[in-house]
Amino acid sequence: MNTEKAENAVNGLKSDLTRWSGHCAISDDNIRAATLGVNLKSILSIHHIKVYYRTDNVKWGPSNGYTARFLGFYLYVSNTTNRNDGYLCYHDTTYTRATIPPVVNIACPVYGQYVIYYNERLAGVRYPSDYSTFAFTEVCEIEVYGCREGICPYEYCKDCLYKQCLEGDNTCKKVCPVAFNGKKCEKSCSSHCLNSSGCDSKSGACQGGCEAGWKGLLCINECGSSEYGRNCRRHCGPCRYKNKCNPIDGSCPAGCAEGYAGKTCSMSN
Repeated sequence: MNTEKAENAVNGLKSDLTRWSGHCAISDDNIRAATLGVNLKSILSIHHIKVYYRTDNVKWGPSNGYTARFLGFYLYVSNTTNRNDGYLCYHDTTYTRATIPPVVNIACPVYGQYVIYYNERLAGVRYPSDYSTFAFTEVCEIEVYGCREGICPYEYCKDCLYKQCLEGDNTCKKVCPVAFNGKKCEKSCSSHCLNSSGCDSKSGACQGGCEAGWKGLLCINECGSSEYGRNCRRHCGPCRYKNKCNPIDGSCPAGCAEGYAGKTCSMSN
């Protein structure tokens, strides 16, 4: 029996959070990008998602080495197996090894068929010191909570794609999901809206602006070669070899061009 297979993340077993228990899905070692997908079999109305991470049954906290592997993860919901086609429910940018919990509970009121857990440690990108060197998916359970079309448990209704429902009645008035727009809610909002804020139901414009590395009303345009940060409003470089700077923090992967210095190579010598 393969004790590390992907199916372990949805088998309902989470009492033993070790590698060889058969309760966890474990990715290969020494990789830069790791993905785990869950097929819900049909497009469903999702309310929230719980992710249980591998602990090896050791006390969770900074002394547990697996905390570093959990940091920086992404969680998407998509109607295809491609995460980039879907909606970014959550990207961890704030947790440290001391603060990240072993079980995260993420609100994600969207429609979708595939829940995709993803993490990366790309070469040339500077990550916080708490982060592991390589990427991992060491997930022991993914639990997806939601509703059938048009019907939600009352306690979910305010968040679950519907504008209102009366107490004691689980029939809800339908509006566009937070991640979609258009006359028939057929268009997806960009997954790069700041803090998964969703977009205007008519125009598709991100309501909170764009996350770092993206720009434009729809947040579908990447930063230019000398731009970085939220809405690409900050400037960097010039980088050595005329490289593009990192769109998140403005750092140059190969250092600064001659005559320039600083983290973002914006200071002239």
